[in-house]
This record gives sequence, structure tokens and C-alpha cells, in this order.
Amino acid sequence: MVLIAVAGGTGLSGRAVIEEVLARGHKVRSLTRRPPSAEARVAGAEYVHCDFHTGEGVAAGLLGVDALVETLDARSGAGLRALPVTSVAVLNAAAAAGVKRCVLLTIVRAGECSVGYYQAQAARALSYEHSGMATSVVYSTQFHNLLAGIFSAGAKVGVIPAFRGVSFQTIATADVARVLVGEALVEDPGHRPVLAGGPEVQAMAELAKEWKGVTGSKARVTTMPLPGSFGTFLRLGKNLIPEHAVGQQSFGQWLQSKTHVS
Repeated sequence: MVLIAVAGGTGLSGRAVIEEVLARGHKVRSLTRRPPSAEARVAGAEYVHCDFHTGEGVAAGLLGVDALVETLDARSGAGLRALPVTSVAVLNAAAAAGVKRCVLLTIVRAGECSVGYYQAQAARALSYEHSGMATSVVYSTQFHNLLAGIFSAGAKVGVIPAFRGVSFQTIATADVARVLVGEALVEDPGHRPVLAGGPEVQAMAELAKEWKGVTGSKARVTTMPLPGSFGTFLRLGKNLIPEHAVGQQSFGQWLQSKTHVS
């Protein structure tokens, strides 16, 4: 039985990884600065206080670990600026602990987007690529949750946004977790870049209408421009990898499974 550690195991994707590891019959340990309450934990998983910024709890957290999956994330501010440095700390700690393989979750073609969040993701991927360890970087398309969140936020003010000329290939976190765990179990001694896209490419307007239909929202789907470099990135389809459609659950299927979506 393999022991897989998840750095960021309390986040959306990290929790999905934990569930996938357990489903495969392996042991899993969540490494987090703030272990969740008993009610919020995944049954069968071990939770260990671990801070890669200060080093507190890191040695104990990585003791006996065979592979590590990093799903740490931050959207803005000091947390975002620290992400690339944190990834280096994760790799160094894993190397010192004798971890056999490290796997990183990041974003498709992040290096081709000038937005700060994407640039931080690209820097992390480079650290994994050049670490000298056995590593995998999983480049994922956007999650279903992201689009649902955008639509939900807009609907609160009566507008479901659909950016003109933009398509997405969204993927379920469970599908991404399947890829991440699969890479954690790989015995290849080198570096492996892996692409993980959702099952289909859909125009944002189509996705918005689907969300409206499933949720019963009374808000209006509204086509609007998305200016700036991120808009250009999306209109050029840089977020799409139709030749790597590994996801199984479509956006519509995911919506139907989420009774809490509003």
C-alpha cells in the first residue's frame, strides 16, 4: 500500500485527490497549515499540521511518504506571490525526505498569459521541470466550478455573463484528481508533463444557457466583451486542448449532480 501526501489537501482539488487515493485503496495524508474540524475531514484520511513557509511539521508530515501531490493555491496578494517559492520549498523538503515522486497541478499554457496568477502557476511548473527529481506536472483546463461561480455571481445582479468569442473546456475536479493520483503512482524516474482537458469545448454563451436552465435562474444571459490580455488569451483558445479531452463528466452532468448550485 502506497502513502501519498497532499499539500493543500483541504482545498477543492486537494480534497478530490484525497478521495481518489482512498478509492484506489492507498493511504493518504493531508498536509495543511490549518487542519480542518473532524466534521470537515474525509473519512480514512490522515491530517497533519505542516507549514512549508516556516518548515514547521514538514519533516514529520513527509515521514514515510512515497509520493506527494501539490494542490496548494492562492488567488491574490502575498499568498499568490509566495506560491512559486512555496513550490520550491515543497520540492526541497520532498527530496530531503526521500519522496519518490512529486506531482503538481497547474493550468494549461499558463506561461502564455501575462495575468499574475497564471505567471505564478507557470513559475511553479518550471521549478518541477528543472528540480532534478522524478516529477509530473498536470496542466489542466479550467474547472466546472470556476464557470459556475462566475455565472452565480453575475446572476445575483441579474446578469449571467458570456464573454464574446470565448470558449471553455471545463473539467470536473474528480477527473483531474484521477490524473493526479495516476501520476503519483508512476514509477518513471524522469519528468512528465501531462495535459488534462474536459470532455468537450463549449462556447461560454452555451455554458451560461446550460447553467441557467439547470439552476432555474431568472437572470439574463448577456454577451459582453472581455478586454485586456486575459480576454485575448481566451479568444485565441489558449485555454483549450481538445486533443487531450480526458475528462468524463461534462459541465451539464456536473451541474445536474450539484443540488446546491444556485
